[in-house]
Amino acid sequence: MAMGQFAYANNSNRFLACEPLADQPFAIAGVPFDGVVTNRPGARFGPQAIRAASLMLCDGIHPHFNVSPLDHLGDALDMRLPNASPLPEVRRHIEAQAAALMARHHCVFLGGDHSITLSLLRAAQARFGNGEPLAVVHFDAHCDTWSDHFGEPSGHGTWTYEALQEGLASPAHTVQIGIRSSGERAAREYVADQGGLIYNARQLRGKDGEGLAGMVAAIRERIGQRPCYLTLDIDCLDPAFAPGTGTPEPGGMTSSQVLTFIEELADLNWVGMDCVEVAPAYDHAELTTNAAATFVWTYLAGQVAKRQHGGQHRGG
Repeated sequence: MAMGQFAYANNSNRFLACEPLADQPFAIAGVPFDGVVTNRPGARFGPQAIRAASLMLCDGIHPHFNVSPLDHLGDALDMRLPNASPLPEVRRHIEAQAAALMARHHCVFLGGDHSITLSLLRAAQARFGNGEPLAVVHFDAHCDTWSDHFGEPSGHGTWTYEALQEGLASPAHTVQIGIRSSGERAAREYVADQGGLIYNARQLRGKDGEGLAGMVAAIRERIGQRPCYLTLDIDCLDPAFAPGTGTPEPGGMTSSQVLTFIEELADLNWVGMDCVEVAPAYDHAELTTNAAATFVWTYLAGQVAKRQHGGQHRGG
């Protein structure tokens, strides 16, 4: 089947009401795939819901970075994917389309379930890694380090394990934030056992603002200027802040905690981001989609501000 025959989403609205993608330095792209979720499906509808929620930010100047990404951003719409195909085939198409976008733009991808991140990391490491694995900052309730997924060899709970095994992510430069789900110790502590850093949800309780300064400093020192990819599973948030996701886990992060990390770490050598697992069918009052749109907007504003202030653009 030709790529042009793959179609899914109605792309009638765009993130921040920005222009179609042309030669802008930054790009938004949807990845509407949720074929390997283990609980509630629906994340394939996330990209369009996040775009709709972003419209309230369309003429806004970010209150911390004092910029708007709007004039620097184009929307590549949603990837065209063979959603009924086996996962390796879907991933092949995601990787190819991501690589083409990364060759010209600094990209933010809207998921989709978390399995898409493995394809995005493959494309990012090939382009930005200079033969070395990337640093990865991973917000999530779940460790995603299982070696199989309910008997399946790969899924949305295995991508971190696979990325480390493939050499896409550097173990010592992998940071997980917000982990709290149940699971065997070998999976929960896998990143730490490989030399990485985990800040679980219990360690984050009662901390925000200046209370997170030590963690922010430790992450910055660990990663340095190694090319770094940000993956944000919306279920890192407590369900009070993000009910619209497939596998909610009580006891999670607040929106302000996530924003503190994104804002304070904006000076890292970011090469791209994804925001995944937004399932709007389970949302209430658009809490989840508004949080997701704000996180993406904040990341983009930080990168635009860095670029305007002499930081090198990392996306092309």
